[in-house]
Amino acid sequence: MSSPTAQLLHALQWRYATKAFDAAQKIPAEVWQALEQSLVLTPTSYGLQPYKFLVVQDTAKRTELLAHSWHQKQVVECSHYVVFVARTEMKEADVDRFIKRTLEVRKLPDGALERYRHMIISDVVHGARGKIAHEWATRQAYIALGNLMTCAAILGVDACPMEGLDPAKYDQVLNLHGSGYATVMACALGYRAANCKYAHMAKVRYETKELVQHI
Repeated sequence: MSSPTAQLLHALQWRYATKAFDAAQKIPAEVWQALEQSLVLTPTSYGLQPYKFLVVQDTAKRTELLAHSWHQKQVVECSHYVVFVARTEMKEADVDRFIKRTLEVRKLPDGALERYRHMIISDVVHGARGKIAHEWATRQAYIALGNLMTCAAILGVDACPMEGLDPAKYDQVLNLHGSGYATVMACALGYRAANCKYAHMAKVRYETKELVQHI
């Protein structure tokens, strides 16, 4: 049996941005539930989770999105299509919701996190991050995307991150206007088609020594 490190590296070598999915193959429910949890369990700044993940399964809706995705077939051929949407602004109510949830989960008394609450508000609502709230939330969403793709590879599920789309058109199709969220990117997941020519191409990466420096 190979070591955990060998298994991890094998999974990362195996994965690639899948261009052609086998539309007949669906991700089993148990596997998909684990991948959903990988999104939920992704770390974020302060733990605020300033995003949502829209799993688009409706065929008509996917077809509509296809027209705004450079006609990339992954949108309609994959098993599960996830659209990442991020907060357009951060409000005190967003922080209060998080504080309330923290008090509930950790069984803390009311007011126990008041100083922490004010610190977060002074940063992400009224401070520097508050001025670039959507950009900041977008960065958090990309952490979730990376986590999802790594976990998918470990579970033998193919994925393709997709920025080749029109966010404004996605917002229209998904009725996001006025919701406080806006489209950032998407990810198609499923199983590669047998004829996907990119599956066997060697990965092109710089040498480790060129990217990783020990200081």
